[in-house]
Amino acid sequence: MSDTDLKHVVSSAHLADSGFPEVSEFEFGLTLANHGFHRWMMRAIALAGHPDLSGLDVLVLHSTHHRGRPKTLADICLVLNIEDTHTVNYSVKKLRKAGLVAEGRQGKEKTVQTTDTGAEVCEKYRDIRNSLLLEALDELGIERDQVSRLSRILRLMAGQYDQAARAAATY
Repeated sequence: MSDTDLKHVVSSAHLADSGFPEVSEFEFGLTLANHGFHRWMMRAIALAGHPDLSGLDVLVLHSTHHRGRPKTLADICLVLNIEDTHTVNYSVKKLRKAGLVAEGRQGKEKTVQTTDTGAEVCEKYRDIRNSLLLEALDELGIERDQVSRLSRILRLMAGQYDQAARAAATY
């Protein structure tokens, strides 16, 4: 085991053996963060009274509630970078059945927006998030500008993964 092996925490050493092991380290961190984030969303929304919702359902609900304006399915998919519209459509159906969103029309396009109940659930989720997550993060002393920088890097990396996916699709 070399010093480099100990320097980078990865889940797949064979992928880290590339000359750019930091990307494997990033991917492992992203994997852990993604699963932790989804677990958090499901637990928080359950605490807000909706234990039957998935992480994607929570993301769709919050995206729908964003700025209080109706959204099209295409809007939601674009913002969340989701290619498979069927999964978002299924989430919308679940959220509608739960009384959290209502469908409408904008010209020929179907729209969705939160109901009053959906807005209340979003606010309750926000309060739970503030109490259980944000206060704990504050206590860690993580600087807010570091979080903003990390967010920008994540968005840039997402673009690189999208570009690589397009390239792979051409083969």
